[in-house]
Amino acid sequence: MSNKAVSLVSIFNARHGAAESTGPYDVGLVIVALALMSIGLIIVTSASMPVSAKLYDAPFYIAIKHGIYLIIALIAAMVVLQLPMHFWRVTNPYLLLLAIGLLVAVLLIGRNVNGSTRWLVIGPITIQAAEPAKLFFFAYLAGYLVRRYEEVTENLKGFIKPLVVFFVLAILLLAQPDLGTVVVMFATTIGLLFLAGAKLWQFFALVFVGLMAVVALIVFEEYRLRRVTSFLDPWADPFGTGYQLTQSLMAYGRGNWFGQGLGNSLQKLEFLPEAHNDFVMAILAEELGFVGVVVVLMLTFWLVMRALQIGNKALLKNRPFEGYLAYSIGLWFSFQTAVNIGASAGILPTKGLTLPLVSYGGSSIIVMTVATAILLRIDFELRVEGVQALDRKIKAKAERRQQQKDAKQKLKAMLSSVSAEASHE
Repeated sequence: MSNKAVSLVSIFNARHGAAESTGPYDVGLVIVALALMSIGLIIVTSASMPVSAKLYDAPFYIAIKHGIYLIIALIAAMVVLQLPMHFWRVTNPYLLLLAIGLLVAVLLIGRNVNGSTRWLVIGPITIQAAEPAKLFFFAYLAGYLVRRYEEVTENLKGFIKPLVVFFVLAILLLAQPDLGTVVVMFATTIGLLFLAGAKLWQFFALVFVGLMAVVALIVFEEYRLRRVTSFLDPWADPFGTGYQLTQSLMAYGRGNWFGQGLGNSLQKLEFLPEAHNDFVMAILAEELGFVGVVVVLMLTFWLVMRALQIGNKALLKNRPFEGYLAYSIGLWFSFQTAVNIGASAGILPTKGLTLPLVSYGGSSIIVMTVATAILLRIDFELRVEGVQALDRKIKAKAERRQQQKDAKQKLKAMLSSVSAEASHE
């Protein structure tokens, strides 16, 4: 870094306080994201060894795949980090069309696993279309709020338009079926509309309608109703509908304060289905105890709060698209974490949603790492904009000083010439 850049950074820090980092990127955000990914790799490795040995005759098969997904995710994040936010502002309508196209393609040519059609298979690559659909929809929603802000806050028509788009995506997702993703997207959408300034009666009406819709979807679909009844009393049928939840609760119970020790889980020995995926937190609780769960929750909470802070900072600096997109990423991470942990702990009905940056799953880990990279990019542009603005002020002051100096020299020259002429006369 040159002396000029160093002095500029020091001036910027002195002007805006020590909280501003001297680096171009938020190091804390990077460390927290990498910490969650590292914890995920460790727990996924531990949880997947028994099932991996049984299915593939290689105990580290799933762990190696997860490691490859992490590498791909980090490469994707570095690529996205180079994209200016202008790219997302311009392309978000086209990204929404891509999301709809992916969801339609899943229904037409997708792979069916355990009664759900959620995956597109392209050669060796498997894509869960719902994951990029969430990110693309939130980018579109942020762009819509910028383009139609007055309509959203002033009249009902502008408020309903993005909900129509959400309704289309929800129908495609429910056809897979994937109610969990719909719930997370709906919660994030109403949260973002509320933060954007929607009227309170519209907000509460939307919450009420959404809850009624979710209840209707549960009541009129037998397998969803069984999940809810088993969630309310899993011990009524511990070897049937309540089996997965009872095994998860036993994992939490065995964990106690400090856990049984890394690798010492019993529930992962094929007692708890999807131990390395949807129920990875149960295995973490069993092996690392209450303390391990609190660490993961605190890291996720810090990441969510940092996303909201970045969003607030962007709005204050008159960059609404970046602000709304950062808000939506923070809300998305928080709701998905709540649903995943709530389901494994018996607080919410069981839903097939991953724990952000922790659970096994290629599409999920890649998309959420990309979302974190977008947060870093927003923060980076805000920092650069602040330094550039300060640099422009410094240059303007220097130019004014130079102009004043030149004016003084000209005045001195004029006075000296006048005095010389007077003495000559």
